[in-house]
Amino acid sequence: EENGHPQKRLKRGADEEDAEDQNKKSPKRKIVLLMAYSGKGYHGMQRNVGSSQFKTIEDDLVSALVQSGCIPENHGEDMKKMSFQRCARTDKGVSAAGQIVSLKVRLIDDILEKINNHLPSHIRILGLKRVTGGFNSKNKCDARTYSYMLPTFAFAHKDHDVREEVYRLDRETLEKVNKLLACYKGTHNFHNFTSQKGPRDPSAKRYIMEMYCGEPFVRENVEFAVIKVKGQSFMMHQIRKMIGLVIAVVKGYAAESIIERSWGEEKVDVPKAPGLGLVLERVHFEKYNRRFGNDGLHEPLEWTEEEEKIAVFKEQYIYPTIINTEREEKSMVNWLNTLSIHDFNSSVVGTQANNKNSK
Repeated sequence: EENGHPQKRLKRGADEEDAEDQNKKSPKRKIVLLMAYSGKGYHGMQRNVGSSQFKTIEDDLVSALVQSGCIPENHGEDMKKMSFQRCARTDKGVSAAGQIVSLKVRLIDDILEKINNHLPSHIRILGLKRVTGGFNSKNKCDARTYSYMLPTFAFAHKDHDVREEVYRLDRETLEKVNKLLACYKGTHNFHNFTSQKGPRDPSAKRYIMEMYCGEPFVRENVEFAVIKVKGQSFMMHQIRKMIGLVIAVVKGYAAESIIERSWGEEKVDVPKAPGLGLVLERVHFEKYNRRFGNDGLHEPLEWTEEEEKIAVFKEQYIYPTIINTEREEKSMVNWLNTLSIHDFNSSVVGTQANNKNSK
Protein backbone atom coordinates (compact mmCIF):
# COMPACT_ATOMS: atom_id res chain seq x y z
CA GLU A 1 0.00 0.00 0.00
CA GLU A 2 2.88 2.38 0.75
CA ASN A 3 4.07 2.02 -2.90
CA GLY A 4 0.64 2.99 -4.15
CA HIS A 5 -0.34 -0.60 -4.95
CA PRO A 6 -3.48 -1.93 -3.24
CA GLN A 7 -2.72 -4.70 -0.79
CA LYS A 8 -3.48 -8.13 -2.22
CA ARG A 9 -6.08 -10.06 -0.27
CA LEU A 10 -4.71 -13.30 1.02
CA LYS A 11 -6.54 -16.30 -0.35
CA ARG A 12 -8.88 -17.64 2.27
CA GLY A 13 -8.66 -21.22 3.37
CA ALA A 14 -11.20 -23.75 2.18
CA ASP A 15 -12.46 -24.16 5.75
CA GLU A 16 -13.33 -20.46 6.05
CA GLU A 17 -15.21 -20.54 2.75
CA ASP A 18 -17.05 -23.70 3.78
CA ALA A 19 -18.00 -22.08 7.07
CA GLU A 20 -19.27 -18.97 5.28
CA ASP A 21 -21.31 -21.04 2.80
CA GLN A 22 -22.69 -23.01 5.71
CA ASN A 23 -23.66 -19.76 7.53
CA LYS A 24 -25.59 -18.51 4.53
CA LYS A 25 -27.38 -21.83 4.25
CA SER A 26 -28.20 -22.15 7.93
CA PRO A 27 -29.88 -19.17 9.61
CA LYS A 28 -30.04 -19.19 13.42
CA ARG A 29 -32.90 -21.11 15.02
CA LYS A 30 -34.12 -21.44 18.61
CA ILE A 31 -33.55 -24.96 19.91
CA VAL A 32 -33.27 -26.90 23.13
CA LEU A 33 -30.47 -29.37 23.87
CA LEU A 34 -30.90 -32.34 26.19
CA MET A 35 -27.68 -32.66 28.21
CA ALA A 36 -26.22 -35.28 30.53
CA TYR A 37 -23.05 -34.76 32.54
CA SER A 38 -21.04 -35.99 35.48
CA GLY A 39 -20.42 -32.91 37.64
CA LYS A 40 -17.37 -34.12 39.56
CA GLY A 41 -14.52 -31.61 39.31
CA TYR A 42 -16.80 -28.78 38.10
CA HIS A 43 -18.03 -25.73 40.00
CA GLY A 44 -21.61 -26.33 38.89
CA MET A 45 -23.40 -25.70 35.62
CA GLN A 46 -23.44 -21.91 35.30
CA ARG A 47 -20.57 -20.15 33.62
CA ASN A 48 -18.68 -17.47 35.56
CA VAL A 49 -17.18 -15.29 32.84
CA GLY A 50 -13.91 -13.81 34.08
CA SER A 51 -13.12 -16.44 36.73
CA SER A 52 -11.38 -19.16 34.78
CA GLN A 53 -10.05 -20.97 37.86
CA PHE A 54 -13.58 -22.24 38.59
CA LYS A 55 -14.38 -24.55 35.69
CA THR A 56 -18.07 -25.07 34.93
CA ILE A 57 -20.03 -27.36 32.60
CA GLU A 58 -21.04 -24.36 30.49
CA ASP A 59 -17.38 -23.48 29.85
CA ASP A 60 -16.94 -26.82 28.07
CA LEU A 61 -20.34 -26.58 26.33
CA VAL A 62 -19.77 -23.07 24.93
CA SER A 63 -16.30 -24.04 23.73
CA ALA A 64 -17.78 -27.06 21.88
CA LEU A 65 -20.55 -24.91 20.32
CA VAL A 66 -17.95 -22.45 18.97
CA GLN A 67 -15.57 -25.15 17.72
CA SER A 68 -18.34 -27.08 15.95
CA GLY A 69 -19.45 -23.92 14.13
CA CYS A 70 -22.95 -23.67 15.67
CA ILE A 71 -22.31 -20.23 17.12
CA PRO A 72 -19.83 -17.45 16.28
CA GLU A 73 -16.98 -16.87 18.73
CA ASN A 74 -18.34 -13.57 20.08
CA HIS A 75 -21.54 -15.37 21.19
CA GLY A 76 -19.38 -17.56 23.37
CA GLU A 77 -18.05 -14.48 25.11
CA ASP A 78 -21.48 -12.87 25.52
CA MET A 79 -24.06 -15.61 25.98
CA LYS A 80 -27.00 -13.18 25.78
CA LYS A 81 -26.29 -12.89 22.04
CA MET A 82 -27.45 -16.46 21.52
CA SER A 83 -30.36 -16.10 24.04
CA PHE A 84 -28.76 -18.83 26.17
CA GLN A 85 -30.72 -20.08 29.17
CA ARG A 86 -30.16 -23.13 31.32
CA CYS A 87 -33.14 -24.81 32.99
CA ALA A 88 -31.45 -25.45 36.33
CA ARG A 89 -28.25 -24.17 37.93
CA THR A 90 -26.72 -27.31 39.36
CA ASP A 91 -24.31 -26.78 42.28
CA LYS A 92 -20.65 -27.73 42.51
CA GLY A 93 -20.11 -31.46 41.92
CA VAL A 94 -23.78 -32.15 41.03
CA SER A 95 -24.52 -34.28 37.94
CA ALA A 96 -27.41 -34.25 35.45
CA ALA A 97 -29.12 -36.90 33.36
CA GLY A 98 -31.68 -34.58 31.78
CA GLN A 99 -30.59 -30.94 31.88
CA ILE A 100 -32.13 -28.67 29.23
CA VAL A 101 -30.61 -25.52 27.74
CA SER A 102 -32.29 -23.23 25.20
CA LEU A 103 -30.30 -21.13 22.71
CA LYS A 104 -30.12 -19.88 19.13
CA VAL A 105 -27.74 -21.81 16.88
CA ARG A 106 -27.01 -22.42 13.21
CA LEU A 107 -28.58 -25.76 12.41
CA ILE A 108 -25.53 -27.25 10.69
CA ASP A 109 -25.46 -30.81 9.33
CA ASP A 110 -24.79 -33.60 11.90
CA ILE A 111 -25.02 -30.96 14.62
CA LEU A 112 -25.17 -33.32 17.63
CA GLU A 113 -22.24 -35.41 16.45
CA LYS A 114 -20.14 -32.29 15.80
CA ILE A 115 -20.86 -30.76 19.22
CA ASN A 116 -20.16 -34.07 21.01
CA ASN A 117 -16.85 -34.43 19.14
CA HIS A 118 -15.64 -31.30 20.95
CA LEU A 119 -16.93 -32.34 24.40
CA PRO A 120 -15.24 -34.58 26.99
CA SER A 121 -16.91 -38.02 27.23
CA HIS A 122 -18.50 -37.20 30.63
CA ILE A 123 -20.59 -34.42 29.00
CA ARG A 124 -23.00 -35.49 26.23
CA ILE A 125 -25.72 -33.84 24.18
CA LEU A 126 -28.34 -36.59 23.87
CA GLY A 127 -31.09 -34.79 21.96
CA LEU A 128 -32.20 -31.62 20.18
CA LYS A 129 -35.63 -30.12 19.42
CA ARG A 130 -36.80 -26.94 17.71
CA VAL A 131 -38.84 -24.62 19.93
CA THR A 132 -40.79 -21.36 19.61
CA GLY A 133 -38.74 -18.17 19.13
CA GLY A 134 -39.61 -16.78 22.56
CA PHE A 135 -38.91 -20.03 24.43
CA ASN A 136 -36.86 -19.72 27.63
CA SER A 137 -35.95 -23.03 29.28
CA LYS A 138 -35.89 -21.56 32.79
CA ASN A 139 -39.18 -19.64 32.67
CA LYS A 140 -41.15 -22.25 30.71
CA CYS A 141 -40.14 -25.13 32.99
CA ASP A 142 -42.97 -25.97 35.38
CA ALA A 143 -41.26 -28.70 37.44
CA ARG A 144 -37.92 -30.37 38.04
CA THR A 145 -37.13 -33.89 39.24
CA TYR A 146 -33.91 -34.61 41.12
CA SER A 147 -32.56 -37.87 42.50
CA TYR A 148 -30.14 -38.38 45.38
CA MET A 149 -28.15 -41.60 45.55
CA LEU A 150 -26.78 -42.48 48.97
CA PRO A 151 -25.36 -45.49 50.80
CA THR A 152 -28.11 -46.91 53.03
CA PHE A 153 -25.85 -47.04 56.11
CA ALA A 154 -26.65 -43.30 56.31
CA PHE A 155 -29.99 -44.40 57.84
CA ALA A 156 -28.47 -46.68 60.53
CA HIS A 157 -29.31 -45.51 64.07
CA LYS A 158 -26.50 -43.58 65.77
CA ASP A 159 -26.46 -45.95 68.76
CA HIS A 160 -25.80 -49.02 66.61
CA ASP A 161 -22.28 -49.97 65.68
CA VAL A 162 -22.43 -50.38 61.91
CA ARG A 163 -20.01 -51.84 59.40
CA GLU A 164 -20.61 -50.02 56.13
CA GLU A 165 -20.26 -53.00 53.76
CA VAL A 166 -22.45 -55.25 55.89
CA TYR A 167 -25.33 -52.85 56.59
CA ARG A 168 -28.66 -53.57 54.86
CA LEU A 169 -31.72 -51.34 55.15
CA ASP A 170 -34.67 -53.11 56.81
CA ARG A 171 -38.29 -52.64 55.74
CA GLU A 172 -39.28 -50.76 58.90
CA THR A 173 -36.51 -48.14 58.50
CA LEU A 174 -37.34 -47.65 54.79
CA GLU A 175 -41.00 -47.07 55.73
CA LYS A 176 -39.94 -44.51 58.34
CA VAL A 177 -37.73 -42.73 55.76
CA ASN A 178 -40.64 -42.57 53.31
CA LYS A 179 -43.07 -41.36 55.99
CA LEU A 180 -40.69 -38.46 56.80
CA LEU A 181 -39.98 -37.62 53.13
CA ALA A 182 -43.76 -37.46 52.46
CA CYS A 183 -44.01 -34.66 55.08
CA TYR A 184 -42.33 -32.33 52.58
CA LYS A 185 -45.15 -32.69 50.02
CA GLY A 186 -47.25 -29.58 49.42
CA THR A 187 -46.33 -25.92 49.85
CA HIS A 188 -44.09 -25.00 52.79
CA ASN A 189 -41.82 -22.20 53.87
CA PHE A 190 -38.31 -23.56 53.25
CA HIS A 191 -36.34 -20.53 54.55
CA ASN A 192 -34.41 -22.86 56.89
CA PHE A 193 -33.32 -25.01 53.95
CA THR A 194 -31.27 -22.37 52.14
CA SER A 195 -29.08 -19.40 53.02
CA GLN A 196 -29.85 -15.68 52.71
CA LYS A 197 -33.64 -16.01 52.87
CA GLY A 198 -35.66 -14.77 55.81
CA PRO A 199 -38.88 -16.41 57.07
CA ARG A 200 -41.02 -13.62 55.60
CA ASP A 201 -39.48 -13.76 52.14
CA PRO A 202 -42.31 -14.91 49.80
CA SER A 203 -39.78 -16.67 47.52
CA ALA A 204 -38.92 -19.10 50.36
CA LYS A 205 -42.30 -20.81 49.82
CA ARG A 206 -41.89 -23.79 47.51
CA TYR A 207 -44.25 -26.50 46.23
CA ILE A 208 -43.11 -30.15 46.39
CA MET A 209 -45.13 -32.65 44.32
CA GLU A 210 -43.54 -35.92 45.42
CA MET A 211 -40.63 -37.26 47.44
CA TYR A 212 -39.81 -40.89 48.19
CA CYS A 213 -36.96 -43.38 48.60
CA GLY A 214 -36.85 -46.37 46.24
CA GLU A 215 -35.86 -49.98 46.91
CA PRO A 216 -32.20 -50.46 47.93
CA PHE A 217 -29.66 -52.20 45.63
CA VAL A 218 -26.05 -53.36 46.06
CA ARG A 219 -23.07 -52.00 44.12
CA GLU A 220 -19.40 -52.82 44.87
CA ASN A 221 -20.52 -54.62 48.09
CA VAL A 222 -22.21 -51.47 49.46
CA GLU A 223 -25.98 -51.05 49.57
CA PHE A 224 -27.37 -47.85 48.00
CA ALA A 225 -30.81 -46.29 47.59
CA VAL A 226 -32.13 -43.45 45.44
CA ILE A 227 -34.41 -40.69 46.75
CA LYS A 228 -36.54 -38.95 44.09
CA VAL A 229 -38.03 -35.47 44.54
CA LYS A 230 -40.22 -33.53 42.13
CA GLY A 231 -40.92 -29.87 42.81
CA GLN A 232 -41.89 -26.71 41.00
CA SER A 233 -38.48 -25.18 41.72
CA PHE A 234 -35.75 -25.44 44.34
CA MET A 235 -33.48 -22.99 46.14
CA MET A 236 -29.75 -23.39 46.60
CA HIS A 237 -28.93 -26.40 48.85
CA GLN A 238 -32.65 -27.02 49.51
CA ILE A 239 -32.76 -30.70 48.49
CA ARG A 240 -29.51 -31.54 50.28
CA LYS A 241 -30.88 -29.96 53.48
CA MET A 242 -34.27 -31.71 53.14
CA ILE A 243 -32.44 -35.04 52.93
CA GLY A 244 -29.94 -34.04 55.65
CA LEU A 245 -32.73 -33.34 58.12
CA VAL A 246 -34.51 -36.67 57.43
CA ILE A 247 -31.20 -38.54 57.98
CA ALA A 248 -30.72 -36.69 61.30
CA VAL A 249 -34.21 -37.78 62.42
CA VAL A 250 -33.87 -41.43 61.31
CA LYS A 251 -30.44 -41.70 63.00
CA GLY A 252 -31.92 -40.45 66.27
CA TYR A 253 -30.18 -37.06 66.48
CA ALA A 254 -33.37 -35.00 66.08
CA ALA A 255 -37.05 -35.42 66.98
CA GLU A 256 -39.61 -35.92 64.18
CA SER A 257 -41.27 -32.64 65.18
CA ILE A 258 -38.24 -30.71 63.86
CA ILE A 259 -39.56 -30.93 60.27
CA GLU A 260 -42.79 -29.09 61.14
CA ARG A 261 -40.80 -26.68 63.32
CA SER A 262 -38.43 -25.84 60.45
CA TRP A 263 -41.30 -24.28 58.46
CA GLY A 264 -42.03 -21.80 61.24
CA GLU A 265 -40.36 -18.42 61.67
CA GLU A 266 -37.62 -19.52 64.05
CA LYS A 267 -34.15 -20.36 62.76
CA VAL A 268 -33.55 -24.11 62.87
CA ASP A 269 -30.15 -25.79 62.49
CA VAL A 270 -30.62 -27.94 59.35
CA PRO A 271 -27.64 -30.07 58.25
CA LYS A 272 -26.75 -30.19 54.53
CA ALA A 273 -26.08 -33.65 53.05
CA PRO A 274 -23.08 -33.96 50.67
CA GLY A 275 -23.54 -32.79 47.06
CA LEU A 276 -22.04 -35.94 45.56
CA GLY A 277 -25.22 -38.03 45.20
CA LEU A 278 -27.43 -35.30 43.73
CA VAL A 279 -28.52 -35.65 40.08
CA LEU A 280 -30.87 -33.48 38.01
CA GLU A 281 -33.00 -36.25 36.50
CA ARG A 282 -35.41 -34.38 34.26
CA VAL A 283 -37.19 -31.11 33.72
CA HIS A 284 -40.88 -30.85 32.88
CA PHE A 285 -42.60 -28.54 30.39
CA GLU A 286 -46.21 -29.64 30.83
CA LYS A 287 -47.86 -26.25 30.05
CA TYR A 288 -45.64 -25.66 26.99
CA ASN A 289 -46.38 -29.17 25.69
CA ARG A 290 -50.13 -28.65 26.04
CA ARG A 291 -49.97 -25.37 24.14
CA PHE A 292 -47.35 -26.04 21.43
CA GLY A 293 -46.56 -29.78 21.55
CA ASN A 294 -49.25 -30.74 19.03
CA ASP A 295 -49.54 -27.56 16.96
CA GLY A 296 -48.07 -29.27 13.91
CA LEU A 297 -44.96 -27.05 13.95
CA HIS A 298 -43.26 -27.97 17.22
CA GLU A 299 -42.58 -31.23 19.01
CA PRO A 300 -43.54 -31.77 22.63
CA LEU A 301 -40.52 -31.50 24.95
CA GLU A 302 -40.54 -35.14 25.98
CA TRP A 303 -37.58 -37.45 25.55
CA THR A 304 -38.99 -40.97 25.37
CA GLU A 305 -36.71 -41.86 22.43
CA GLU A 306 -33.67 -40.72 24.43
CA GLU A 307 -34.58 -42.67 27.60
CA GLU A 308 -32.22 -45.52 26.74
CA LYS A 309 -29.28 -43.15 26.06
CA ILE A 310 -29.98 -41.43 29.40
CA ALA A 311 -29.99 -44.77 31.26
CA VAL A 312 -26.73 -45.86 29.58
CA PHE A 313 -25.05 -42.53 30.44
CA LYS A 314 -26.07 -42.84 34.10
CA GLU A 315 -24.70 -46.39 34.31
CA GLN A 316 -21.48 -45.43 32.53
CA TYR A 317 -20.62 -42.06 34.10
CA ILE A 318 -22.91 -40.89 36.91
CA TYR A 319 -23.37 -43.93 39.18
CA PRO A 320 -19.74 -45.14 39.00
CA THR A 321 -18.55 -41.59 39.86
CA ILE A 322 -20.84 -41.46 42.92
CA ILE A 323 -19.87 -44.98 44.06
CA ASN A 324 -16.11 -44.62 43.51
CA THR A 325 -15.90 -41.11 44.98
CA GLU A 326 -17.85 -42.28 48.02
CA ARG A 327 -15.41 -45.17 48.48
CA GLU A 328 -12.32 -43.00 48.02
CA GLU A 329 -13.33 -39.74 49.71
CA LYS A 330 -15.95 -41.09 52.16
CA SER A 331 -18.01 -37.91 51.85
CA MET A 332 -21.12 -39.47 53.43
CA VAL A 333 -19.18 -41.14 56.26
CA ASN A 334 -17.36 -37.90 57.09
CA TRP A 335 -20.56 -35.87 56.96
CA LEU A 336 -22.43 -38.34 59.22
CA ASN A 337 -19.70 -37.78 61.83
CA THR A 338 -20.60 -34.06 61.93
CA LEU A 339 -24.27 -34.62 62.84
CA SER A 340 -23.49 -34.84 66.56
CA ILE A 341 -22.22 -31.23 66.56
CA HIS A 342 -25.55 -29.80 65.35
CA ASP A 343 -27.95 -28.41 67.93
CA PHE A 344 -31.35 -29.75 66.89
CA ASN A 345 -33.22 -28.79 70.06
CA SER A 346 -32.69 -25.09 70.62
CA SER A 347 -33.53 -22.38 68.13
CA VAL A 348 -31.51 -19.24 67.48
CA VAL A 349 -34.43 -17.16 68.83
CA GLY A 350 -34.42 -19.13 72.11
CA THR A 351 -30.64 -18.87 72.44
CA GLN A 352 -30.72 -15.09 71.91
CA ALA A 353 -33.43 -14.70 74.56
CA ASN A 354 -31.41 -16.75 77.05
CA ASN A 355 -28.29 -14.66 76.35
CA LYS A 356 -30.21 -11.42 77.00
CA ASN A 357 -31.58 -12.77 80.28
CA SER A 358 -28.14 -13.93 81.46
CA LYS A 359 -26.70 -10.50 80.65
